[in-house]
Amino acid sequence: MDLNSVKIAPINSKLCSKQSHRPYAVCWIKEGITCIEIGNHLYENVSNSIFFLNPIHQWKIIRNNNESTGFIMYLSKEVLETPVLKNLHINKVRLFHQDEIPLFKLSPGIEKRIQSILEMIDELSGSQLNHKEEAILSLLNTFFVYCDGQCNIKSVVSNYNAKTNIVYNFKKLVDKEVCEYHKVSHYANNLNISSKYLNECVQEILSTSAKSIIVEQLLMRSRHELKFSNKTLKEISFGLGFSSPDYFSYFFKSHTGINPSILRKE
Repeated sequence: MDLNSVKIAPINSKLCSKQSHRPYAVCWIKEGITCIEIGNHLYENVSNSIFFLNPIHQWKIIRNNNESTGFIMYLSKEVLETPVLKNLHINKVRLFHQDEIPLFKLSPGIEKRIQSILEMIDELSGSQLNHKEEAILSLLNTFFVYCDGQCNIKSVVSNYNAKTNIVYNFKKLVDKEVCEYHKVSHYANNLNISSKYLNECVQEILSTSAKSIIVEQLLMRSRHELKFSNKTLKEISFGLGFSSPDYFSYFFKSHTGINPSILRKE
């Protein structure tokens, strides 16, 4: 693989596709972008989103300030066809679509991880380290898994509707309040909708239930605390909003098949 076929650049000026030799492009927009123009369509309100742009597209990013507002990663077809990436969902569902443009609205809490991955890819590309090609491909694999996981909200730009906004706001609330509130009804009330309608929106956009989103967040935080902190099980239990260590252990084992104490010893 030609390492020059993976390039990352900050969005710190107006960027557009080139007329010749246009590569595949992954555009992560953070803040400060007025809009992105793809073909003859102008898309606004795209902060905190990722676009997958096929070489066939002509596109232009329009900024409204002088600060860095995201990253753009250029990839060759050769990279996407390497064995590590070839069988990923990105190729199976053709995220780099020629017609509709897939949009990934990143969930809260994922942005820093995405940025770290892109920065590590960029650092490796400019290094002289041994086995850096394998490392770059591994990071690209991780990047695409994050983009395609249930931790992100997918839609199509042409069909970015009210239900997608509800799901995004729900996930934002869960990220902020899951250590205090575990019930779907709490989040539905905060969004001024019924629990039934919230579940309907989550099911349509993410093909899962609202409760499973809450459970997923609790499990992710539980695993992190158990493996990377010195807190006692009691401290972790109460810190995550469980009524007792016994109930926390029951919750964790029922969803993972193992006791939290066993994970801590691994």
